[in-house]
Amino acid sequence: MELKSNVPTGPIEQAWDKHRFDLKLINPANKRKYNIIVVGSGLAGGAAAASLGELGYNVQCFCYQDSPRRAHSIAAQGGINAAKNYHNDGDSIYRLFYDTVKGGDFRAREYNVYRLAQVSVNIIDQCVAQGVPFAREYGGNLDNRSFGGAQVSRTFYARGQTGQQLLLGAYQALERQVGLGTVKMYSRRDMLDLIVINGQARGIVTRNLLDGKIEVHLADAVILATGGYGNVFYLSTNAKGCNATAIWRAYKRGALFANPCFTQIHPTCIPVAGEYQSKLTLMSESLRNDGRIWVPKNAGDKRVPNSIPENERDYYLERRYPSFGNLVPRDIASRAAKAECDAGRGVGPSGLGVYLDFADAIKRLGKHKIEERYGNLFEMYERITGENPYEVPMRIYPASHYTMGGLWVDYNLMSTIPGMFVGGEANFSDHGANRLGASALMQGLADGYFILPYTIGNYLATAKPGPVSADAPEVREALANVTNITNRLLGTKGTRSVDSFHRELGKIVWEYCGMGRNATGLQKALGLIPALREEYWKNVRVLGSNEEFNQSLEKAGRVADFFELAELMCLDALNRNESCGGHFREEYQTPEGEAMRDDDKYTYVAAWEYKGPGQSPALNKEPLEFKYVHPSQRSYK
Repeated sequence: MELKSNVPTGPIEQAWDKHRFDLKLINPANKRKYNIIVVGSGLAGGAAAASLGELGYNVQCFCYQDSPRRAHSIAAQGGINAAKNYHNDGDSIYRLFYDTVKGGDFRAREYNVYRLAQVSVNIIDQCVAQGVPFAREYGGNLDNRSFGGAQVSRTFYARGQTGQQLLLGAYQALERQVGLGTVKMYSRRDMLDLIVINGQARGIVTRNLLDGKIEVHLADAVILATGGYGNVFYLSTNAKGCNATAIWRAYKRGALFANPCFTQIHPTCIPVAGEYQSKLTLMSESLRNDGRIWVPKNAGDKRVPNSIPENERDYYLERRYPSFGNLVPRDIASRAAKAECDAGRGVGPSGLGVYLDFADAIKRLGKHKIEERYGNLFEMYERITGENPYEVPMRIYPASHYTMGGLWVDYNLMSTIPGMFVGGEANFSDHGANRLGASALMQGLADGYFILPYTIGNYLATAKPGPVSADAPEVREALANVTNITNRLLGTKGTRSVDSFHRELGKIVWEYCGMGRNATGLQKALGLIPALREEYWKNVRVLGSNEEFNQSLEKAGRVADFFELAELMCLDALNRNESCGGHFREEYQTPEGEAMRDDDKYTYVAAWEYKGPGQSPALNKEPLEFKYVHPSQRSYK
């Protein structure tokens, strides 16, 4: 399959403006004739639905929560990047673009990243206009702080609740359109299939989570903004409901899946406490602004942290990366923590933890200032661990957090299925092999507010999709497919719970396709996962029936998709014989233990094509070209 990125030509600084001028427009009076489905109501989906409603389209917005306010975007705490340069510290659109391309280890599309940096400025203005309560300096300007991978302050924040406040902004814009009648909200709906007619995306099949009713919804275009698939690891920082079903079922309908092995491991999560823990809690990366990370110099040192003298502590990030110190990008901070723990210097009961210490910052700034900046995060940490971080260093350890892989999209954010667009974390995104901190919120809102409203109009004006019947054979086939999957899950009546399978799958993926991978381990995983999947379909026990509120059934379908996705992740990781960003192949590293890319062979997007049940997926490649930021060995020293 030929992958056309549809990237504009000409200088990168003018590309988006030129492209917008070239896009076809729809007469405002005609927009109400078009129906658009938006699946997902987080920052990307909520912003897109609100913006399209404001433009006059008829929008149907779907989410599996009881309210758009419960989208997982609400959990993002630290901040959102924007190249405002309020501090006059040398920031610019070009520097944000440069940092993002470099931070992604040169596996992102340059023109997309530049556009992201450009519209970051507009995002802040829009959110301020919506009333998002960003922190402000004494003079009234918006305050900002630093995040990993940057040497400037460009991260705007609302205490430790930035995602929550931004989501409330998008939510109120969405609800305004609901009130005006341009957006119809469908909560408690799970998208279970995509309807493709004559090669175009024309609708979705959903299950009403309250009564089990299977529903068909038709439209002229479909947007998927359903988040990432980090829960394939079972333990992750994602909300328990986050899943891959919408994008995975779209993949099986013809959308290519790009870079599935690129997973971000976040360095500052609260360590795992027990075997039956169901989720992990992230402490914001913003804490690394003031917190210092260290471990005891001596392996096996079990003394309480405050009794370990200064000369017996190893501030290993400051030692290894003096230029960036504790603000190195997430992939590097995560691997460094793992290396310390592997060497026996980990802290806490499991030895899988390092200290994040605020003693110096409290001494320098005062407790009230730290409380002002991070008070709610400290409170959350104390509630979970029972330890007071004002007095005792936090314990943190890396965990699965964000996925850079996702459905392949072109410059217009359209997938390989015409009429199906993908926004936010659900697409393979602008981040390459690694995402810098505070960039996820930026991408979600950029896609929803400032890109999709333009590009969908161009598609509708060009393709002019006509009416479609609910009795079309493609609709009936999609309905039958959903019914078959549901009946099969309910009819297995085995002896093992869905969660027990998911937990075992997660351990395999974390062990062999987590922070470090190698060919031997990946090949082993590619044997273990199909065997476990086969047992799943023979021995899973799903309680209850379809015609009721049934979370066991919901989870069963999602875990079935995670099995298939996990196999594709391992296949993609095995294919990429290099290390880059969050993909660290242990065979390919520098003498200093840093990731070693192979630009000659792997400067491409790996886009996998579904070939049918039991068939191996086909690998398609989109070559990446770097004309503005030339690939070089990443160094933060």
